[in-house]
Amino acid sequence: MKLVLDRVGKKYGDKTVLDDVSLTLEDSSIIGVIGPSGRGKSTLLRMIAGLEDITWGNININNIDLRTEREKLHKKCGFVFQSHNLFSHLTVLENITIILEKVHRILAEDAKDKAMKLLKQFGLDGHINKKPEQLSGGQSQRVSIVRSLAIDPSVLFFDEPTSSLDPILTYEVLETILKLRDEKKDFIIVTHEIGFVKGVADYIVYIDNGKIIEHGDVSIIEKPKTKELKEFLSKVFSWN
Repeated sequence: MKLVLDRVGKKYGDKTVLDDVSLTLEDSSIIGVIGPSGRGKSTLLRMIAGLEDITWGNININNIDLRTEREKLHKKCGFVFQSHNLFSHLTVLENITIILEKVHRILAEDAKDKAMKLLKQFGLDGHINKKPEQLSGGQSQRVSIVRSLAIDPSVLFFDEPTSSLDPILTYEVLETILKLRDEKKDFIIVTHEIGFVKGVADYIVYIDNGKIIEHGDVSIIEKPKTKELKEFLSKVFSWN
């Protein structure tokens, strides 16, 4: 994955959420974004995914310029939200096939075959006729991941995918994400699961107060250089 953040800024009214964020990565497969809540992590992820407008600066991901080619990125990426975002009136199978048929113009039979293959791969084929309300939180999130995978994305974006789940369901979702790593999928994940991101990511970005404070390979979790990251990790590991 190639990612260039060029002095990126984001404002909501008079409030600056991100302030001149810059970063250049040439060859990273899994990027973990960590930091305190409400300090700009999810906003940055949504901007990289083309879901939020850039107030100033620019973002380029895999040679796609978000100033001019946002729609091109949308056809090549998958996004998994905190809240699952499944269509409540559709079954598990329909939640996946509708995207393939309506957005990517895949024939109904081919869409069903593809969806079934993925659902079986991730242990969800026994739930194909259930509505989202009949699923556990972990199952719903895993269906969301499968739906994102169904379009063969070049990159996946995860925004706190386990934030509302208990430890058992969190484990289910993280195991699914580990499978993506094993299948050499590229993704960016915003998460508070520091131990997990340490084991899965090859690059870490620490954000606080709308700025990238420290970034580097996963060794920065063991040996942080900045005062801010040291204090953050100290609190996280003390609580754990």
